[in-house]
Amino acid sequence: MKTKLFATLTAAILLLSFHQACEGQEEWISLFDGETLNGWTVHSGFATYRVEDGAIVGQAIKGSPNSFLCTQREFSDFILEFEVFLEDPELNSGVQFRSQIAKHEMVFWFRNQEGEYQSHKIPADRVYGYQVEIASEEGGASGGVYDEARRAMMPWWPEKGSKESQAFKNKQWNSYRIECKGDSIRTIVNGVVITDFRDALSLQGIIGLQVHDVGQDTTPYQVRWRNIRIQLL
Repeated sequence: MKTKLFATLTAAILLLSFHQACEGQEEWISLFDGETLNGWTVHSGFATYRVEDGAIVGQAIKGSPNSFLCTQREFSDFILEFEVFLEDPELNSGVQFRSQIAKHEMVFWFRNQEGEYQSHKIPADRVYGYQVEIASEEGGASGGVYDEARRAMMPWWPEKGSKESQAFKNKQWNSYRIECKGDSIRTIVNGVVITDFRDALSLQGIIGLQVHDVGQDTTPYQVRWRNIRIQLL
């Protein structure tokens, strides 16, 4: 009787351990199938996006405002990973996360560095929210977090000359990882932790690939993304 009871308890413990282990292993979801832009839509500007050699290629267009290729789905707590190749260091770029698309004209009010209130107006269809920076190796800002079209400033960024500011490399694929859980946000570039902070202004939103405004410049600057995947927490 004791032997049977012991065997039953052992089986129950093993089964519980198995379920706990499975619960801690969330599956990765691919956001880009490598062939089409299914599940994505362009907002804010008219830069072009296409698929080439298994990557999404964003190309700047003269006169276009900042443009964003956005997921149609919103996400809250997650780990986002992708690789990016900045073909032209002159083209500043980024990836939005936990961001929103304005349904109508909006006005944001924030205090500036001098403590004075200032307003910022955005039009309908404008993407706004957290953006992890993709910039040239020389600029040293990659991996920092900019508050696109809302605070319109970069509260979290790597210190100039630091190891963090040198993580991004020109003319090669760079790996990014963004971790969001509750109000905790962390960004990692090529294995180097760039920012680690807490902010609760946005707890859910879309993912968006940015092609920056280049004004009247006619140069066809390009940026590429691949292996875009997300793990829901």
